[in-house]
Amino acid sequence: MKKHLTLLATLALTASPVVAQDLTVTSFGGAYGAAQKEHMIDPFVAETGTNILFEDYGGGIAEMKAQVEAGNIQWDVVDIEVIDLERACAEGYLEVIDQSTLPDGDDGTPAADDFIEDALANECGVGNIVWSVVFAVNTENGPGPQTIAEFFDTEAFPGKRGLRKRPQVNMEWALIADGVAREDVYDLLSTEEGQARAFEKLDTIKEDIVWYDSWSQAPVLLNDGGAQMVQSANGRIFAAIQDDGAPFSIVWDSHVYDLDVWAIMKGTPNKDKAMEFIQFATRTVPLSGMQDVAYGPTRRSAQALLPESVKQDLPTAHLEEGLKADGIFWADFGESLGEKFNEWLLQ
Repeated sequence: MKKHLTLLATLALTASPVVAQDLTVTSFGGAYGAAQKEHMIDPFVAETGTNILFEDYGGGIAEMKAQVEAGNIQWDVVDIEVIDLERACAEGYLEVIDQSTLPDGDDGTPAADDFIEDALANECGVGNIVWSVVFAVNTENGPGPQTIAEFFDTEAFPGKRGLRKRPQVNMEWALIADGVAREDVYDLLSTEEGQARAFEKLDTIKEDIVWYDSWSQAPVLLNDGGAQMVQSANGRIFAAIQDDGAPFSIVWDSHVYDLDVWAIMKGTPNKDKAMEFIQFATRTVPLSGMQDVAYGPTRRSAQALLPESVKQDLPTAHLEEGLKADGIFWADFGESLGEKFNEWLLQ
């Protein structure tokens, strides 16, 4: 009888389907998330059979910190802005990634040479896209401001300004609007005097600011008249123009460009599967799909697949007009400036 039961159990185990290990992947949603789903998530699921829960979040590191400190890891892979990456890695919210395991480019170029500068600069991430924070206007209301200085000029350009509710980018823009050269912004912002100067400049538009938390809100504000000009990730505005025919115009003056990376949450029990996903998602062809939302791929072999007509819509065509976000600066000053920024909001 015991032999019979053992045989039945063995047959039952043999007949049971193998259930793929689940992953929770978190990113920014919208057209960007849709492009990631089409070019990274769905092909990975089809190739491996892994069940993926693909969730949205608003950015920053607060939720990562809460999960790690509580020992309650709900995410496995997270798309994080490099402006937040240095701090998240240094404070132990992310796993160290073995970048030597990344596959070669489709043209045979080793990963270390194929990825662009900064894409592998931090041990906790693998570059996914080059993107930028720009501002945009609704051209139905006229051409609007064309520089950051004009964005801060409420007399020449009255109306509401939509800004993401965090010090990053807003502090840089305030100093640039106040006449500081882009190359001097972070040196000045690292001083008490520079920080005070930035807040004083933000004071000049404070009553005209509409604050929002998620990039998805930016084109909505511009479309429904909630704001006459908005700060936005460039891909959000591009998608509204391309997909919805929105009468928006992107202004590249003093845009703050950066990378997003795929990273792995510290303490996830699914670390190996998470790494497998990142290896897949940062191959040549999946990365080239980010052209759909005007974000530049981080592999040279992926850039080679882009048509010339697309390249002008990418931040990489406008680097001379922009400022590279300084992740090390924000790792050092993010917490203190975040506190000052929240205090300023309440004043």
